[in-house]
Amino acid sequence: MRYTANDRKYRFMSAFDTETGAYVRTGILDDTGRDTGVDPFRASFPHLIDVGVMGHCIHGKTGLCAKAGIGCYQSGMLIEQPNISVENFRWIAEQCKGRCNQLALGGRGDPDQHEHFEELLKISRDNDLVPNFTTSGYGMTPEISSLCSRYCGAVAVSWYRSEYTINAVKMLMNAGVKTNIHYVLGRNSIDEAIRRLRENDFTEGINAVIFLLHKPAGQGTEANVISSRDERVAEFFAQVDLPHPFKVGIDSCTVPGALNYCRRVIPQSLDTCEGGRFSCYIGADMPMVPCSFDQEKKYQVSLTDMTIEEAWNSEVFERFRNKLKRACRGCKKRALCMGGCPLMPEIVLCESAERIDKSPVRTENLR
Repeated sequence: MRYTANDRKYRFMSAFDTETGAYVRTGILDDTGRDTGVDPFRASFPHLIDVGVMGHCIHGKTGLCAKAGIGCYQSGMLIEQPNISVENFRWIAEQCKGRCNQLALGGRGDPDQHEHFEELLKISRDNDLVPNFTTSGYGMTPEISSLCSRYCGAVAVSWYRSEYTINAVKMLMNAGVKTNIHYVLGRNSIDEAIRRLRENDFTEGINAVIFLLHKPAGQGTEANVISSRDERVAEFFAQVDLPHPFKVGIDSCTVPGALNYCRRVIPQSLDTCEGGRFSCYIGADMPMVPCSFDQEKKYQVSLTDMTIEEAWNSEVFERFRNKLKRACRGCKKRALCMGGCPLMPEIVLCESAERIDKSPVRTENLR
């Protein structure tokens, strides 16, 4: 089923296909309804919400992430809070019906291990929302993969370099689930990423490999952050540029690197940071932030005091958006990149001189 929405406030239209996951936006429309070709800066309501349904990780004590060379950015090994309640999840979903396209289930642990996982999936679909999630695959079972086939748009398995990783991928594919691999790209993993892309060494039949840039958040260390001066970065993107038997994707945090190093990728196909613009994160204890990597909660609004729409239009969220509006004002690629991550400038794969320009800029006409 395809949904088409008209954002009258910010004057653009969008369409989302619940079967394929295809999502498109027009540019800002002029008074005659024609597309101006200028991308809208934000939406009236988030089109995707990352819901941290897990308040704790049941595998945290085993150190799965650490053993896989991945630092849990939500500190799942250290923090133990209750998982989201069914009532709170339903409250979120009912506000999103007809306004949001997808709910990405996440949090401090594998969403498929939530005690009411099936009910969360049903609530999503009852409110015309497509649920997706990422899992380590450690607790994946045929029963869970069957639920995913019935309700989910896609499922991603984190690349944990273990037998259970491959088993989970195969289990999901056998159930007919569109299955991706999420690969965290850090200094400790970029050599492997280059080799696997060069040799097409990922499980046959997967839909895509999505590379997620390592961030120094939670248990993620600064020492593992990739520098744009690292000669391996150019080699990595050269491999991304080549054809593969599976799709290759990157998260929005990696977009500056693709713009600087890729030669075949169509720049307009890349979406830079959508935090506070078209997406946000809601935690299990109901805080809402523009991006889940805001682990210091600099831009947090509590949903115990307001609705999602009120939080979305809050002064706190506007402060976050202003960082994107003011970034790299002299750069020709500004419209495609917006300076990259507004939370952690050290991860931005760019050496452009314009990145140091912090002078004020008028923002009222930037949409």
